Amino acid sequence: MQAATEKITVGSQVWVADPSVAWIDGEMLKIDGTEAEIRTSDGKKVSCSYAPISIFILSTNFTISSEKKAGCQLCACKLIEFMDAIQSFNQFQLLTSLTFRHIYNVVTKLSKVYPKEMDYPDGGVDDMTKLSYLHEPGVLHNLAIRYERDKLYTYTGNILIAVNPFQSLPHLYDAHMMEKYKGAEFGDLSPHVFAIAEIAFREMVNGGKSNSILVSGESGAGKTETTKMLMRYLAHVGGHKGTEGRTVEQQVLESNPVLEAFGNAKTVRNNNSSRFGKFVEIQFDKRGRISGAAIRTYLLERSRVCQISDPERNYHCFYLLCAAPPEEVKKYKLGDPTSFHYLNQSNCYELVGVNDAHDYLATRRAMDTIGISQKEQDAIFRVVASILHLGNLEFAKGEEIDSAILKDEKSKFHLQVTAELLMCDLHALEDSLLKRLMVTPEEVIKRSLDPQGATFSRDSLAKTLYSRLFDW
Repeated sequence: MQAATEKITVGSQVWVADPSVAWIDGEMLKIDGTEAEIRTSDGKKVSCSYAPISIFILSTNFTISSEKKAGCQLCACKLIEFMDAIQSFNQFQLLTSLTFRHIYNVVTKLSKVYPKEMDYPDGGVDDMTKLSYLHEPGVLHNLAIRYERDKLYTYTGNILIAVNPFQSLPHLYDAHMMEKYKGAEFGDLSPHVFAIAEIAFREMVNGGKSNSILVSGESGAGKTETTKMLMRYLAHVGGHKGTEGRTVEQQVLESNPVLEAFGNAKTVRNNNSSRFGKFVEIQFDKRGRISGAAIRTYLLERSRVCQISDPERNYHCFYLLCAAPPEEVKKYKLGDPTSFHYLNQSNCYELVGVNDAHDYLATRRAMDTIGISQKEQDAIFRVVASILHLGNLEFAKGEEIDSAILKDEKSKFHLQVTAELLMCDLHALEDSLLKRLMVTPEEVIKRSLDPQGATFSRDSLAKTLYSRLFDW
């Protein structure tokens, strides 16, 4: 990003970097070679924590209380010198009043200064190609202005920029809104995710070629929700009746809660963060009706199965299963999430506004809709439960050197339950955790593992089980 320095003169309105708000506007006071002096329009937004070498405090006034009622004024003093000056007045007791003038002068490199848009609409512009200066502060300012007016979407040519509102806005995505954008020309209506879906759909139908929509952004940007809205719109415009009373579009849409249950988790930034990448392919016939769908997943965060930290959670499905109906909890020999090692590493067990018991039933219904049989569902949740029990295995030193054994009766119980849920031999499972096989051309060697090695083996098995389940 290059600053348009040739357009900046003394008196110009400009943008300058600020540590607290990213960019702050101001007036160019002086240009001296490659240096510029700028007065900000709102001094309160310039923090005294700004780099001392680049900030000068002019006419900064402060008073101190003392027996002598001394008053002092400090002028043109660098911040670090100002702090030293404060310390020198300790002999007059503590400072009881410290007052700054609220207009500061910021000195920065001219290459870090950008011209500010002058003829700027009050509500911003809906397409940022209309901006005279398409630089970072100009883009961020335009997005902020629109966001303050509840305008979440902004175009940059044929690219849609979405700002996550972090709240539910059903009126913005209801059937009426979908009908409004159906058949509309791109740019005729306000920027919206439905407009992007509509143009991709029309290009596919009219041109007879596949189209792609790339949804990208940092963690918490709203990629998951945006993808769901795209799928909803495409299901709306291309929907038709399927077999067995289920519509094809229903099956496409109900894949979302299933994927979210097993692939999403609470992170620091996002209560429903996707911990994997996905490629969603929605297939249409020649008349533009949905005929099927395929979802490919990539790069699942395997480590989360065994290791989490405050205030994050493990994958949703673990908490959903713990909140299942009593007969389900009893069948899988589960209990409170606090009793499982893979969940109690964090103190976050519940999400505000989320009912895990309700979501468990919703996930089961979604599985029914997309055609997962009851037998397959039972197998899925047996694996999920087995991972929780597996995580509660603890190991102690064995009698032999560098060997391990199950620590106590509690660990033996969880091992037995794990074997029952996985429908495998108890002794074979125990052996796989406590020993390692080394295969040579001549023979197969079994080597005992110490407690640390057995714990690593336990976590590796848990991650492999979950990863294979998710891929299935």
